[in-house]
Amino acid sequence: MFELSEIIRKAEILIEALPYIQALAGKTVVIKYGGNAMINEELKNSVMEDITLLKYIGMNPVVVHGGGPEITKALKTFNIQSEFVNGLRKTDAQAMEVAQMVLVGKTNKEIVSLLNQKGGKAVGICGIDGVLIECEKHYESVDGEQVDLGFVGDITKINTHVLEILAKDEYIPVVAPIGTDKNGQSYNINADTVAAELAAALKAEKLILLTDVEGVKDSRNEGAILHALTCDEVHRLIDEKVIVGGMIPKVLGCVHAVEKGVGRTHIIDGRIPHCILLEIFTNKGIGTMITQQIRPYHSKEKL
Repeated sequence: MFELSEIIRKAEILIEALPYIQALAGKTVVIKYGGNAMINEELKNSVMEDITLLKYIGMNPVVVHGGGPEITKALKTFNIQSEFVNGLRKTDAQAMEVAQMVLVGKTNKEIVSLLNQKGGKAVGICGIDGVLIECEKHYESVDGEQVDLGFVGDITKINTHVLEILAKDEYIPVVAPIGTDKNGQSYNINADTVAAELAAALKAEKLILLTDVEGVKDSRNEGAILHALTCDEVHRLIDEKVIVGGMIPKVLGCVHAVEKGVGRTHIIDGRIPHCILLEIFTNKGIGTMITQQIRPYHSKEKL
């Protein structure tokens, strides 16, 4: 009897997922892959399984990855010192060469290989391919002065054609956050920023940021997770200092994506196995959703 009840429970999980599968069929989902989910082998496998499943049931996942720890490790190997300004790495010509080697030549291909092992058909690209990401030099403001960070870029234009061809066919694009300026010079770009801009340009239904935190926390209520926020609420909570620290750029990136046409954005805990499936296909979800208006996909969704 126990075995039968367990089978019934599994069937109920599938039925819970059904309205989400119907609502998201043919839609684009951009996933920023980073944090502990890129380091822990068990979590790596669960994320790759989740992404592959999304493709098989009719969605169009696009993966954007970071690689900061691997870049730092490689720079140490070459005896190149890392210096950070407001969380951004100063990147001279030598460091840029290493960053591009790591992001495009190593990390990107490892993710592609893992997805292929799970039965997906992944294709690794970066912003240079098909002039996907056009950018210009970024200057960081420190105490009212503009600081030159070297080859760190600001996105000026996204050319989505190559991504649309891949994602709407049978492939899973995996994007390394390297862009190029009008002179062909490569720049390193923050992966969260790339994911948000790609999601906006693709008019994605969802942008999902995998992080090492449970979601946006309410500093007024013992760190309780705020499961659903509108863009207006995000701005208000920042002003009230409820959302603070490193979470601010993440939520503002989500707001920016929503304001440019993305349906829903999600900040979720990548340390939880199968976090993507739990967020997308369950009635309550596990992280924080940010959207323009709180509108359920169906009557049983708990927002």
